[in-house]
Amino acid sequence: MSQFFTRILWALSLFLAISANAKAEPDANLWPIVKEAFFAQREIQPVEFMKIDAPRRAESGAQVPVTLSVDNAAANGVVIRKIYLLVDANPIQLASTYHLSSMLGNFQLATRIRFETDSFVRIVGESADGKLYMASREIRAAGGCGGTVDGDDAAIRAAAGKIKLRVEAPVRFGEPASTIFNIKHPMRTGLQRDLVSQGYVPAFYINKASFSYNGKLLMTVDVGVGTSEDPYMKFNFIPDAPGNLEVQATDNEGKTFVQQVNVKG
Repeated sequence: MSQFFTRILWALSLFLAISANAKAEPDANLWPIVKEAFFAQREIQPVEFMKIDAPRRAESGAQVPVTLSVDNAAANGVVIRKIYLLVDANPIQLASTYHLSSMLGNFQLATRIRFETDSFVRIVGESADGKLYMASREIRAAGGCGGTVDGDDAAIRAAAGKIKLRVEAPVRFGEPASTIFNIKHPMRTGLQRDLVSQGYVPAFYINKASFSYNGKLLMTVDVGVGTSEDPYMKFNFIPDAPGNLEVQATDNEGKTFVQQVNVKG
């Protein structure tokens, strides 16, 4: 059996266990299981130079705001090239993976994710030399991964993939520029039920978003169903000259969506 399907089976069994024995607070005992599934036998060092900013209690488990950051100066030479965003108690723990470039400078990204129940959220950073570092935070939120869905499926699919992309003014070349990406998409998890039939609605979600500037890759994001409906990302990058910022997104059904914005000083 492939590693991918092994992880999926493990995730589903964990979800059933959590559903049957739900706790009223984040469970630290889940992390060793999650760590073994994704980072088997690899050492992970807790650090202060990576941080997660988020509310202690979210208003909705379907839309939990989190901001991830890496302080390059405090990292003392550690260069983070990949960040895994995980929620211990979700049925599918890996919400997204960020592949970073030096053009991002001090990495800072705001996004919104789902929580099935109260949980620790973690970012695991992988350095250029393959070492792992971690920051974590407790968040209380529930009900974001399952539940029921309704609405006009044809209209939902027709709207899916519409992108809003902008770079906030003023832009100063050689300095961080704030960028906002938002794509219309239901991000169906495969664990939700149809309101009428009560059958499971097939997974339908954005699975990748790649950002480039003047043809140079800024960041690629492997997006998972732990990302909230209508995926949102706000991040900085450092433009060195006027040019075009482009994003190309794909979904799990093979559709591609592209948007560009011209960046002027």
